[in-house]
Amino acid sequence: MPTAEQLLAKLYELRKEYQDDDPDNLEYLALHHAFLFLSYNMEGFKKYVQEAAAKAGAKES
Repeated sequence: MPTAEQLLAKLYELRKEYQDDDPDNLEYLALHHAFLFLSYNMEGFKKYVQEAAAKAGAKES
């Protein structure tokens, strides 16, 4: 499972791809606001990713 930082970096990449096309594009706006929300709440996002990784690990066992 990727880290919270890796997921946020990928979200940033995707956001940049859509921004080049049209900054009023709904996909860009969704990615942009998700990126901002998660980056401003990084501690909560890290906790969520750790919990999701633990659940995924438990399902694999």
